[in-house]
Amino acid sequence: MTTPPMMLVVTTLGRVVPLRRLLDSAVPQLGPDDRIVVVAQGNVADVQALVDAADTRGRVSALTSGRGASLGRNTGIAALASAGDDALVMFPNDTTWFPENSIEAIRRLVADAPGGAVTVSTEIGPRFALPAPGTTLDTSTVWNVIEMSLVIRLGLLRGVGGFDVSIGSGAATPWQAGEVTDLLMRVLAAEPAIARRFIWTRAEDVYVGGVPESIGLSASERRWKIRAYGRGIGRVLARHPFPLWHRWGFVFAGLLVGLRRGNEYGLTDGLHAFVGRLEGVLGRALGSTRLTAVRR
Repeated sequence: MTTPPMMLVVTTLGRVVPLRRLLDSAVPQLGPDDRIVVVAQGNVADVQALVDAADTRGRVSALTSGRGASLGRNTGIAALASAGDDALVMFPNDTTWFPENSIEAIRRLVADAPGGAVTVSTEIGPRFALPAPGTTLDTSTVWNVIEMSLVIRLGLLRGVGGFDVSIGSGAATPWQAGEVTDLLMRVLAAEPAIARRFIWTRAEDVYVGGVPESIGLSASERRWKIRAYGRGIGRVLARHPFPLWHRWGFVFAGLLVGLRRGNEYGLTDGLHAFVGRLEGVLGRALGSTRLTAVRR
């Protein structure tokens, strides 16, 4: 079994309180070749000060970029120029945190695979339930991977050109989510054999901490966010070779979000998810000029 270095690329708008928790949890777990790259898209001076205080051994660095989570992640990937293609990369949010020994567990579980996924656990339950170990990564299961759960080889990221900066939270387009699904679909197209080698870890073996998707949002902000996210999902559905039944089934499944995720969303929120997914599949926003998922 190999022991690949672990790289964490974190994009932040400058929320130093959760970012401090992330660094406090992750830095003590870093090996000598592991790295954390923090890409600040706001509150840069405070982020830099936090990074400077987090580690005295040169394993944590801070950069800046324009807005957009995908742009920030690509900026972080570019900063890993000296790392080998075998390095494992994760993309935690600034609200993510790593339980004790979790980084080593992730390294061990994904050590000989091209990539994998880790459960993101929140106060109200997991963000997504992962398929059983051994399940194929395909057009159905690719949706179970979210940005902060992904573990992937740096060489694969380089091979497909990283994230599409026109998709994802903060992008200068209506397509405010789906960037990791788009990435994995491109990886699967380039390296089909990865489908059977992708590692679905078990929550009882390892997890990372996170927050619910709608935390801190008013009802109107929550509905706008789920619509904007739906647009990104719909755009990814339209861009890649998902079967028509899958594409339109996913659009109409948006109506059930309030039932399936009732601990976060209300029954009428599903209508906003449906409209957003429809907008994405059609390729245009209907009756709105606002782009980003949230205002802050």
